[in-house]
Amino acid sequence: MRIACLGGGPAGLYFAISMKLHDPSHEIVVIERNRADDTFGWGVVLSDETLDNLAANDPVSAERIREHFAYWDDIAVVHKGAKTVSTGHGFCGIGRRQLLILLQERARELGVEMRFETDITEASIEQYRREYDLVLAADGLNSLTRQTYADHFKPDIDVRACKFVWLGTQQTFNDAFTFIFEKTEHGWVWAHAYQFDRDTATFIVECSEATWQAFGFGEMNQQESIAVCERIFAKHLDGHALMTNANHIRGSAWINFPRVLCERWSYENVVLMGDAAATAHFSIGSGSKLALESAIALANYLHSESSMAAAVARYEEDRRFEVLRLQSAARNSTEWFEQVERYLDLDPVQFNYSLLTRSQRISHENLRVRDPQWLESAERWFQTEAGNSGSARAPMFAPYQLRDMTLVNRVVVSPMAQYKAVDGCPTDWHFSHYAERAKGGAGLVYTEMTCVSPSGRITPGCPGLYAPEHEVAWKRLCDFVHTETQAKLCAQIGHSGAKGSTQLGWQEMDAPLTDGNWPILAASAQPWSARNQVPKAMDRDDMDRVRDEFVSAAQMADRAGFDMIEVHAAHGYLLSSFITPLTNHRDDEYGGSLDNRLRYPLEVINAVRRVWPAHKPLSVRISANDWCGDEGITPDDAVEIAKRLRDAEVDIVDVSAGQTSTQAKPVYGRMFQTPFSDRIRNETPIATMAVGNIYQADHVNSILMAGRADLVCIARPHLADPYWLLHVAAGLGDSEVEWPAPYRAGADQLQRLAERGEGWV
Repeated sequence: MRIACLGGGPAGLYFAISMKLHDPSHEIVVIERNRADDTFGWGVVLSDETLDNLAANDPVSAERIREHFAYWDDIAVVHKGAKTVSTGHGFCGIGRRQLLILLQERARELGVEMRFETDITEASIEQYRREYDLVLAADGLNSLTRQTYADHFKPDIDVRACKFVWLGTQQTFNDAFTFIFEKTEHGWVWAHAYQFDRDTATFIVECSEATWQAFGFGEMNQQESIAVCERIFAKHLDGHALMTNANHIRGSAWINFPRVLCERWSYENVVLMGDAAATAHFSIGSGSKLALESAIALANYLHSESSMAAAVARYEEDRRFEVLRLQSAARNSTEWFEQVERYLDLDPVQFNYSLLTRSQRISHENLRVRDPQWLESAERWFQTEAGNSGSARAPMFAPYQLRDMTLVNRVVVSPMAQYKAVDGCPTDWHFSHYAERAKGGAGLVYTEMTCVSPSGRITPGCPGLYAPEHEVAWKRLCDFVHTETQAKLCAQIGHSGAKGSTQLGWQEMDAPLTDGNWPILAASAQPWSARNQVPKAMDRDDMDRVRDEFVSAAQMADRAGFDMIEVHAAHGYLLSSFITPLTNHRDDEYGGSLDNRLRYPLEVINAVRRVWPAHKPLSVRISANDWCGDEGITPDDAVEIAKRLRDAEVDIVDVSAGQTSTQAKPVYGRMFQTPFSDRIRNETPIATMAVGNIYQADHVNSILMAGRADLVCIARPHLADPYWLLHVAAGLGDSEVEWPAPYRAGADQLQRLAERGEGWV
């Protein structure tokens, strides 16, 4: 096979090496526009896993590379004058120039031809396509090949928000991969620093666009820019200078990172690799990993598949998954740094934890494996902050107080509709369902949305708080839970709005009843869907009546014995229909601006707060993102909404998202709504609850320890296992959790089995 590799970086060189190892008869040329010893980067970071992959593919080059590595196991975070160090991270660095020299030597030994100082043009790319069986386009971030065939590759380039400049220094930072955060007269500036050879370290300086503009970096030349950075980080550089190897660039050399992803990676006999195909932000150090492992994969498939087309298809299918996985982690990491100023007031312990877990690749228990001593000290800090000094239990088992209500832990049983009420009255099903989950150990148990009137029900099976018998039934539950468990109970009250008069959840969700529909209300006369009935746009009399129904329901909830109340203002129900512009088309004082759209929901919330006892907390559930872009509620809007709720004496915001429009395009994933809680909590600030595809103890502990929420709601796992928290505690070796007295024998056996790594299944 005759192969042209366009680009003499790690991807092109290592692909050429890998192909020659499979079959020395391949004719391979590497074409590079720069000189052999030119490089415009500093250090390259690889993980132990990538080193093992290189050794399995080519032990010769792997050993040579390993001889030049600088190893570190620690990550140091310098913040607020404190240096926090954790260990067990297992990384290594090598100079990019040294890596290229080693790969060039190995390629020559194997018979690869290399042409340096050879420009690549659109015309030459076309010529290579005709002359060679395969053209590997590894021509970097600004790939001319990708641009030439953009109609086929369909690149998506997302230019990220922060500015950064890639520098070096002979202050080696040889004890740890070091993150440094400095507050300046123009805002925060931070550095990513790591050693890559005996004498040199990479030193990437990063800041927000606003800070960059305030410093005037864009008007400086490189030496002027470097001088400012040396001043900012003087106490960390210990007299050493900062250096650039990008003197070919005019200006200050600061750039924004472009996230590149192509819809396709191949066109006829041209295949993209490395940064030409996809980029991963430098904050997770995976760009070289992606390039080297992609080179191995394509070379393997070209020798295992029946044709080149099949090999390329397999390469793209398999590597795309890995690239997307790493890009997802890189996106999380990138966004953390873009938003880092919201976290810089955190205690150094919590800030360090937030940084370490920013990409979601490192979890709470993974940190325990890496550095059990540091994690235990962090857990002790968290428990002390929660008023539980001396304990080193996991964060989920920390107490939490809202007004006079103290929860024994931070786990919440989410409100989940049961559709088993009769004429709005909860039945024995509800008693059994909620009692079991209260016995299961969660600190707070929610009722499903409990409706404030018969016409405010979602379905005929939804419970209410609008008749004396409802209050009696709920009081029976509250009395039992308070007598037999440590759990607290929250009544979520709401009105269905345009989503009312619909079928039970297990019939057809949000579909109108086949018969017996009742009249419904909403902010505007807009149906939930073309199939649903058109609601009446509420007039002032309707508003007064519904407000008073919320007040009456709150008073009933108090008399029944609920510890907390939540007003449901999310998911397209009545109050939500006022908040989102997707369904609020009013032209009076209750429509238009966000302040106007919040006017009636806040009127209801204020009325509830006035009658709800001062010692009991009030929550509000919101949809923090309509998933409809700027046409609906955005996360920016959610922060403003939370500020209004805080001013209305709401104690905690239950941060959900979506379900406000059939046009929504949500982005799902693990903990996919937690970023909205994180932002509201750390920017408003107000206490928050995180919800949405949270199903592991690791998720709960990571969210709490990083300061992304104060309470964490677990939904479907509690449907499958009412005793979820008790089983989790046994798995974590926590014997302090309180089991119901009649069940303690079961607890003893479960804990013994867990210690032996066994279970009942």
